[in-house]
Amino acid sequence: MFAVMALSGGMDSTSLLLNLLARKMNVTCLSFDYGQKHNVELERASSLIEYLRTHSIKVEHQIIDLRSATALFSSDLLTTGDEVPKGHYEEESMKATVVPNRNAVFASLLYGTALSISTDHTSDAVVALGVHSGDHAIYPDCRPEFYRVLEHAFAIGNWGSERISFELPYLEEDKIGILTDAMNSVNILGLDFDEVFRRTITSYDPDELGRSHGETGSDVERILAFHAIGRIDPIEYVKPWEDVLSNALDIERKHKDTEYRERLTPLQYHVTREQGTEHGFTGQYWDEKRGGDYFCICCKTLLFKSTMKFDSGCGWPSFHSEHEEANIKRLEDTTHGMLRVEVRCNQCDAHLGHVFNDGPKKYGGERYCINSASMNFNEWSESS
Repeated sequence: MFAVMALSGGMDSTSLLLNLLARKMNVTCLSFDYGQKHNVELERASSLIEYLRTHSIKVEHQIIDLRSATALFSSDLLTTGDEVPKGHYEEESMKATVVPNRNAVFASLLYGTALSISTDHTSDAVVALGVHSGDHAIYPDCRPEFYRVLEHAFAIGNWGSERISFELPYLEEDKIGILTDAMNSVNILGLDFDEVFRRTITSYDPDELGRSHGETGSDVERILAFHAIGRIDPIEYVKPWEDVLSNALDIERKHKDTEYRERLTPLQYHVTREQGTEHGFTGQYWDEKRGGDYFCICCKTLLFKSTMKFDSGCGWPSFHSEHEEANIKRLEDTTHGMLRVEVRCNQCDAHLGHVFNDGPKKYGGERYCINSASMNFNEWSESS
């Protein structure tokens, strides 16, 4: 199988290339010079291709000069634009980095290349792109519906299109999922993870030495992803890793706090983000008896099933067990002159309640005493 993809020199497209190679595809990569401030990414892309060749992995690679075509485009991502905004990747200010119609231009060139390869080899070919779920809010040309319509239009406008299809394996993934996939791919290919990703860059505004500042939205997203998988990013930052990580975590906390304040009710915010407690016998789910699942109100992590719930008479929802994938955190709590064990969501650190040792013995003897305000309940359908 043949694959044609856009290799930007960034983390996502590099992971995608590894994915395709691990699946033994014949890959042709196009990199685009469209006047981006971070055109050091083109050097990183070429360096990666050379690294792969030293491991007997051959990849066709072409750098396409689009600077004259984008000379009149307006975007802070381009050398003609204003300063790249700092902050969180999902903030409204990041829209200033949108390059008009960029992915449509890229996809058109990729599709044409795939058609040509398909014709020359009398074979099917895929157009692969590394767009992911985190791009959807800010970049309209990274959304699934955009690519569905684009693929349909290209199919109508070309002979031989029945042999060409779009492949977007990360469309529902986040950066953590992408890096996890890359770790699996490098193992299959016998490559060194750090050596591969040292040859990438995600920053939209690197310094003159090609180092990332760690403060733009794309930097922050990357730093948090490496931290989440338990690795130190192998690229060079202007500041030490400990400093850029601390900054990224602080930006994430502030962004999430703003989002929580807007989305949650005052009680839900007080309970989950300020370690508050609702009054007994007042919560929405303390006497809930329907079959269903209980999710974290903040991040939608599945915490409990109704089969784990029991009537303890305490006035709060009580569970004898947690869902096997919840991995709820336990912390010592010495507030109010008591020694208790606090439980928090492992994904978003939301305060859920406490766990006590007075639960049903046949299930281990524990009682998760949980605030209704920390959860959403989804009733099971009849077919569940």
